[in-house]
Amino acid sequence: MRGGFWALTGCLLAAFAGCLTGCGPGAVEVPPPIPDPATVRLCGALNERLPATLRRQSRREIRPESRLTRAWGSPAIALRCGVPRPATMRQTSQLVTVNGISWFPRPPDRPVTFTAVGRRAYVEVTVPAVYAPQGDVLVELTPAIKAALPAKPGGEL
Repeated sequence: MRGGFWALTGCLLAAFAGCLTGCGPGAVEVPPPIPDPATVRLCGALNERLPATLRRQSRREIRPESRLTRAWGSPAIALRCGVPRPATMRQTSQLVTVNGISWFPRPPDRPVTFTAVGRRAYVEVTVPAVYAPQGDVLVELTPAIKAALPAKPGGEL
């Protein structure tokens, strides 16, 4: 019995030590878009300006690694730069404006994904419901987007 206790204790200690180095959230799968080279350069500039924390959540490792994607927290807030124009967006679509950046929310009644529009690159941000109000995430991203991604001429979406 005594040997079994020490063996069990040793296993528990080994498991705990493993948790210190390997437990917690692993890499987040964030598929990178495939934009043109000019958009890749703009997104690289955005990547350099993105905050280290978002809604008090630290950056997460992403898979596959890409300068076009980023993630924070668990559950992950995911950002993809250089996505295509949202297929369901129309000139008459309802947009949300946050500190001078226009966002196209999907679904419109309880947005989970927002796409920054009217910039030279589209930026998609997926915000899990636990981060409500989700608009706070957009507020924190605004300075980086404004600095890295110029507005399209003539108010084009």
